[in-house]
Amino acid sequence: MATMTYLEAGRAGLREEMLLDDTVWALGEDLGRGGVFGQYKGLQEEFGTARIYDAPISEAGIMGAAVGAAMNGTRPVVEMRFSDFALCAVDELVNQAAKARYMFGGQTRVPIVAREPVGMWRSSAAQHSQSLESWYAHIPGLVVAMPSTPADNKGLIKTAIRCDDPVVYMEHKDLWALEGDVPDSDSECIEFGKARIARSGDSASIVTWSNTVHRSMEAAEALAADGIEVDVIDLRTLWPWDKEAVFESVARTGRLLIAHEAVKAAGFGAEISATVSEEMFGDLKTPVMRIGSPRVPISYAPPLEQEVKVSADQIASAIRKLVA
Repeated sequence: MATMTYLEAGRAGLREEMLLDDTVWALGEDLGRGGVFGQYKGLQEEFGTARIYDAPISEAGIMGAAVGAAMNGTRPVVEMRFSDFALCAVDELVNQAAKARYMFGGQTRVPIVAREPVGMWRSSAAQHSQSLESWYAHIPGLVVAMPSTPADNKGLIKTAIRCDDPVVYMEHKDLWALEGDVPDSDSECIEFGKARIARSGDSASIVTWSNTVHRSMEAAEALAADGIEVDVIDLRTLWPWDKEAVFESVARTGRLLIAHEAVKAAGFGAEISATVSEEMFGDLKTPVMRIGSPRVPISYAPPLEQEVKVSADQIASAIRKLVA
């Protein structure tokens, strides 16, 4: 094991895959200087400009080039800088990459990884702070991954690069500096669709992902002081999502809270809530509850940004209502 930040772990996973497979390469804006957050620092010096490629400022052009390169036998890692900016390339990703294997009868695949940093971070305001994971989970043909820890960021990016289907890979910007133990083996991949049980308890279940995992763990600590022990389930991937882990937990606790930073309205929590309600109605002691951000643009002003964030206090309060 080695201690790494979330950012360093993602970079280490990419580097290992580039060493193992010379068809793996990365393209995007400013990669030569390390990327906007430093995710590619030192990689161009090691692998050269052909494999860490500085692209012009055109998200549609970057994604389109990656789709064509993937269909011709390479495995591109596409850096979109912010998930908000990736909307300029949504046609190439949603209408081309996601559908190519189906439309060509399996004669081609599009093994790309679209890295889209997400979430509220340091007053990034309305055009740099969104969490749009539910958009992509809605699209047949796309895999959606959202790691919450350094270990998962390394293991999941390696799995994403090896995947033969397009993966939307969403790293939360507020986690870049988070440190943790990371396996140093180059074979430590994490299977898609397998949740991580971050904490165990029998009073209620919390299903969450990305940065909200950490707010949920803070809430769980506060609840434990009152004798309320909860399951905290980190989904890791939203499509596929680990129904088995969620169902097993809800069958024990009878209570479910889904917490995510994305806007609550039409967020992916609604899909989980509907699925559990439809398939496990008899096991539920209370209605399923959801927490998410309000449906408002995210402000630049720090006090207003803080106002729309999902907090540990909100999560703990919701669990107390469920248990009561």
